[in-house]
Amino acid sequence: MQNEFRKHIEEHFPELLQNKFLLACSGGLDSVVLAHLCNQCGLDFSLAHCNFQLRGTDSDQDEQFVRELAKQLNKSLWVEHFNTKAYVNDHKVSVQMAARELRYDWFKDLMAKHQIKTLVTAHHADDNLETFLINLSRGTGLKGLSGIPAKTDMISRPLLPYSRVQLSEYAKENNIQWREDRSNAETKYLRNKIRHDIIPLLKETHPTFLHNFQTTQRNLQQIVAISDIHLSNLKKELFREDGEVVRISTEALLALDPIGAYMYGLFNAYGFTAWSDVVQLITAMSGKEIRSKTHRLLKDRDELILGKIEEEQINSYTIEETTTAIEEPVAMTITLVNNIGETGPDVLYIDKETLKYPLVLRKRQKGDYFYPLGMQGRKKLSKFFKDEKMDVFSKEKQWLLCSDTDIVWVVGKRLDNRFKITPSTKKILKITLN
Repeated sequence: MQNEFRKHIEEHFPELLQNKFLLACSGGLDSVVLAHLCNQCGLDFSLAHCNFQLRGTDSDQDEQFVRELAKQLNKSLWVEHFNTKAYVNDHKVSVQMAARELRYDWFKDLMAKHQIKTLVTAHHADDNLETFLINLSRGTGLKGLSGIPAKTDMISRPLLPYSRVQLSEYAKENNIQWREDRSNAETKYLRNKIRHDIIPLLKETHPTFLHNFQTTQRNLQQIVAISDIHLSNLKKELFREDGEVVRISTEALLALDPIGAYMYGLFNAYGFTAWSDVVQLITAMSGKEIRSKTHRLLKDRDELILGKIEEEQINSYTIEETTTAIEEPVAMTITLVNNIGETGPDVLYIDKETLKYPLVLRKRQKGDYFYPLGMQGRKKLSKFFKDEKMDVFSKEKQWLLCSDTDIVWVVGKRLDNRFKITPSTKKILKITLN
């Protein structure tokens, strides 16, 4: 297996031959065998061990075992202790999810600190099968069935072609010791139930089941690759970037068939899960929207608009009379001038003596109105936005320059008539958007 593993690294993971990497080691069979294989290949790596403090003395003995392994292999080792139960309570997640989030956050920090680009993990063929069955039981798309990727930008998994039986045989042949995690035998967890109750029956039914599964999964991965190319080209055709949002024609979407599969392929990367709602959004009334944890998808007339959900920001800024320039939330310069020059959406002239300081830059509020320059009387801001055909994203991002409670300028769009330059104006204030 050693020679085969070396050839596998040379063909598929040549970067591991050239650069130092981090190897996640729990002390179990998989990661211990991986550490020995990498060491026999002369690869340059350090070990990283997580003590989740969930199994009392067993957790501490796992840590001590990995410390001894690091000495045996003459490799540097980093160990981190986590209060996993507190994390579970604070974040309201399962123990498994807490452990995953804790360890990968730590791995990222460790790699950034020591300028290491690759994390190597010991996922193998049986892990891949278990993940396939878990995803299948929960409902998933092609990517969920195509398995654990051998590589991502951060992680490499060189043991994926090898079964747990192969790893165990290699360890026994080479007198390699490892730690058994007794919790892995408990079938109260879905993965363990699949591992101990379901997969043995499948292998018993068909002795070459794992090999056949790997062949099927390679076929699925090729289909996914073809699908990704097609969807990528389709996105270039349909997704029109407009500032910080993306606009997609609903007419073009309705021409796709099967529409459900296409909507999943186009939008699943943005965290949406309610796919019937996403499909129905195409023909919904304007203003209806669907949210994921990271994005919003909004119906606006004959388009869908995709945008990120932004963190809550300050909605009000003050501008003192002595201020000559600001950088946020809108970059602008403020100067006194003697004459009016060329005007435009980014250049404004105001009668300074009509203003009450400090001025305020804020977002819209319920009941806002102003007196648009060039029109008679006042107008509700909501009606102005509607006439301007502004979508929800644009309305939420729109800044208003205000004097006391009065709107002076719908920034970049319209001045209020009460603050315009007149023949009696003595002090002219020029505001320029940068």
